[in-house]
Amino acid sequence: MTEWIIHTISSWGYLGIFLVMLAESIFPPIPSELIIPFAGFAAANGELNLFGVIAAATVGAVVGMLPWYFAGRLFGLNRVRALADRFGRVMAFNADEIDMAVGWFTRFGPVIVLFGRLIPLIRTLISIPAGLSRMPLPIFLLASTAGALVWNTILTLAGFILHEHYEVIEVVLDPLSYAVLGLVVVLYLIKVVTWRPSTARG
Repeated sequence: MTEWIIHTISSWGYLGIFLVMLAESIFPPIPSELIIPFAGFAAANGELNLFGVIAAATVGAVVGMLPWYFAGRLFGLNRVRALADRFGRVMAFNADEIDMAVGWFTRFGPVIVLFGRLIPLIRTLISIPAGLSRMPLPIFLLASTAGALVWNTILTLAGFILHEHYEVIEVVLDPLSYAVLGLVVVLYLIKVVTWRPSTARG
């Protein structure tokens, strides 16, 4: 995957960064920790402009979030609640918990989206509850752009500063990504074991 990322960015420049970040936002297994530092390295070499790299990466990330957002919005909260009542143990949530989560998103959605964009794996999945809670699109885009801009700026500057040693970033952040994934799996299994039907079902 690393060779494909480097080849795409080297061959296509800003468009390559946009396309790879677009794919990263849609498919979580593609890690931005590999994409952006190399683009920062290319900027340090004078092949790309530093601000152009950050802009292309941020636009690609934000555009890639939209399919998940609209999927949540079109699927709808009522359908998710119905699925939770029917397949709750597999989903690990009951209808009451989904209502509570939507309530949190209604109150603190922009903040959750902004900080969620800084967490591996979560930054992709966070778009779904945003759509389910029917967060206004302009607010979703603003919060998503702010979070993506912060994340991409950090990674781009890290690659720019470390220059040809940009791969050190992968060594540091890759274990963090696996740790987050492992935590998500553990929390899911705990929820599966402790799941109870919603009070509406009695």
